[in-house]
Amino acid sequence: MNVPFETVTPAPVDPTALPFRVRMRDGVRLATDVYLPEGESVDEPGPTILVRLPYDKSGTYASMPLIARYLTGRGYRVAVQDVRGKFRSEGETLLFVNEVHDGYDTLEWITHQPWSDGIVGMWGDSYYGYTQWAAVASGHRALRAIAPRVTGTELGQVVDNPDGTRDVEMGIHLGYMATHYVGPDTYEWEPDPGHRPLIAPFEEFFRTLGRRSPSFDVAFPEEVRLRRWPEGHPFDHRAVPVLHTVGWYDNCAPWHWRDIEELARRPDWANQQYLLIDAIDHENYHLSGAPYDDESRDHALDQNAFRALLPGYLDPALDFFDIFLRQQGNPADLPRVRWHLVHGGEEGFRKDAHWPPAGSRVVSLHLGPDAGTPDGDTPGLLSPTPLEIPSAASWTHDPEDPVPSAAPNAFAYLQTNPRLHEWSKRRDVLVFDAEPTPAPLDLAGPVSLDIALTTTGPSTHLFAKLLDVHANGDAELVAHGRVHIENPARRLTLSLGHAGYRLRTGHRLRLHLHSSDFPEFVLHPGTGENPWLATRGERTTQRIRLGGADGARLVLTVASPEH
Repeated sequence: MNVPFETVTPAPVDPTALPFRVRMRDGVRLATDVYLPEGESVDEPGPTILVRLPYDKSGTYASMPLIARYLTGRGYRVAVQDVRGKFRSEGETLLFVNEVHDGYDTLEWITHQPWSDGIVGMWGDSYYGYTQWAAVASGHRALRAIAPRVTGTELGQVVDNPDGTRDVEMGIHLGYMATHYVGPDTYEWEPDPGHRPLIAPFEEFFRTLGRRSPSFDVAFPEEVRLRRWPEGHPFDHRAVPVLHTVGWYDNCAPWHWRDIEELARRPDWANQQYLLIDAIDHENYHLSGAPYDDESRDHALDQNAFRALLPGYLDPALDFFDIFLRQQGNPADLPRVRWHLVHGGEEGFRKDAHWPPAGSRVVSLHLGPDAGTPDGDTPGLLSPTPLEIPSAASWTHDPEDPVPSAAPNAFAYLQTNPRLHEWSKRRDVLVFDAEPTPAPLDLAGPVSLDIALTTTGPSTHLFAKLLDVHANGDAELVAHGRVHIENPARRLTLSLGHAGYRLRTGHRLRLHLHSSDFPEFVLHPGTGENPWLATRGERTTQRIRLGGADGARLVLTVASPEH
């Protein structure tokens, strides 16, 4: 059976770029385009912004020529590079592991160019945010500031938690490698999520293509974690100013928040962190324009739409670089935290010295039984006071009828901005409702769930989604988390990330608990088998404690009323 696919090859080099082949220490040459400010010669030195990415430096997906020209309009030199093994660059196509040394060698090359004054900053999203951290880990002194967006140092990893649990593997985990890391080109194709075993479409694709992904074969069936940081973890290196751009709706945000929380515990890094938290998803769709059902407003389909978002996309980083690369301005005047309060009115970004904001308080809502769920079936109540009498609630996970993922593309959640009230009617979703709020309630900080859970299976997945239920019954996402539990007899704390969200008067909070979110996340078969290899599933029942000393509770961070 042949699998249909399209091959994305390198686009023509932009006519305004100066193309180079930058030699690495092992002789491999990386394709690099340099853009200079209009009217300036190659002999006029200035600070450089470097971008290293695997998505074609000349293509329309990342739109680097448009971005580069915007950056040069502020007087910066811009170097954009295809990472090793991708598009026009030579070398092996292997995810993550070459970026530290290649980052150092590229920085070193820049410092010897006539258009460089030896000062470099880095910018970019996702993988080209990761390459910024790799450059930090290289220890090169020319790197003075970075602006990573929607990314993290653990990007692409299924993270093990200190309590013995681990993250739930994204469905795209192997798909990314089979799309972007087979060879220099990108291969666009769609695996059939209904196929069992889940791995079969990948093997069919490789047979159709006639080649395999080395990164895929390292990750599956038993992952061999290759050494990402040959010179030590980036956080153990010299601290540089960092502008983090985090999206409330970014599916990769858990990796980014873990970095932010870790850096906050390190004084040298904490003093140089700046947060920009916006109502965006991974693909930079913004809540203010959602859903994007008009192609002329969809920046993935229309370059004019992408050009229109450049100021919001790039200006915060440029203002940041002006201070730390050019010394134009005082770092003390740059807000340490700027955050978008979802549904917060016309106030725009709020500014704070800390995150969570000063004066925030922790509020607990206890999960308890009640007869008021939408279908009148499974009880659920979120109460500010715990119930004295212990009880329990349960749901059954059926791998043959999993809870479906809400968005067709998890990376572009706001492209459709789905409503989730229909999920409340499923018998495999536990629902807990709070009372409607009598006044606006602003969430501003971490959200977590303390819970004791058991399962009839050898392990289970737990998904928790916090929703805002409108007066008309619609429900939209506020925060979410997930965990794979091998030893479900213990109590655990599940992070739902962070929230910056106004619950408006008359709205209520709702919590969904379930054991699948497919195909965004790999489907638990209900057995001890590798989920990619399972050919059948078994139902499992999950049970949680309510009330009493061990009862489950939702923990929120609430901004002070005067904030």
